[in-house]
Amino acid sequence: MKLTLRVWRQKNADAAGTMSTYEVDGISSDMSFLEMLDTLNEELILGGDDPVAFDHDCREGICGACSLVINGDAHGPERTTTCQLHMRSFADGDTIDIEPWRAAAFPVVKDLVVDRSAFDRIIESGGYITAPTGAAPEAHATAVPKPAADAAFEHAECIGCGACVAACPNGSAMLFTSAKVNHLNVLPQGSPERESRVLDMVGRMDDEGFGGCTLTGECATACPKGIPLFSITKMNREFVRAARKGK
Repeated sequence: MKLTLRVWRQKNADAAGTMSTYEVDGISSDMSFLEMLDTLNEELILGGDDPVAFDHDCREGICGACSLVINGDAHGPERTTTCQLHMRSFADGDTIDIEPWRAAAFPVVKDLVVDRSAFDRIIESGGYITAPTGAAPEAHATAVPKPAADAAFEHAECIGCGACVAACPNGSAMLFTSAKVNHLNVLPQGSPERESRVLDMVGRMDDEGFGGCTLTGECATACPKGIPLFSITKMNREFVRAARKGK
């Protein structure tokens, strides 16, 4: 395959960015999107140019590091992570636009790399449970109903990639935050802090500069792990309940 790539290049957070055009040839349809970018970078390095900076880690669809907007879609045309997107999703001769996540709370570090540490601070603000010190409790000491366990696992699938923020027209982090709130709040172990957790995490999310949620649903559509939209409404109910008690 021969492709034309229009890639966002930005030297650092303070520099102005621009789209640069590159031609790549000999791309196999079995390559992943990141392997295609590796090929581009090899050519740039051999030519004495600066390679394109992009985030990646596990390349197995687990870590959520590979954050790219491809032809206007978070992670590209398939509902998967960028590392699991393969070039057979494109046709020979295609022009592909590649950009970083676009959100005020995700400042560009360089090229396609953005700073997503705002997510870490949201988790840090309330993502813990109270546990007694001393010997570890027995594994089955606290009974967890299966519906609660299933709901916790469903929300715990969130990998924090930020596709929900990139896809949202408001740059909202509500789907991410709701996944992190709900996967602890539905469990007995997370119940003692459920009210303070939702208030603290939503408050931290607002402080980080994410946009407001208008339930357009783009976040759930883009989520590679299928976090459902009702996760947001569930968290909203928890938030309203906790806020009323706080009064």
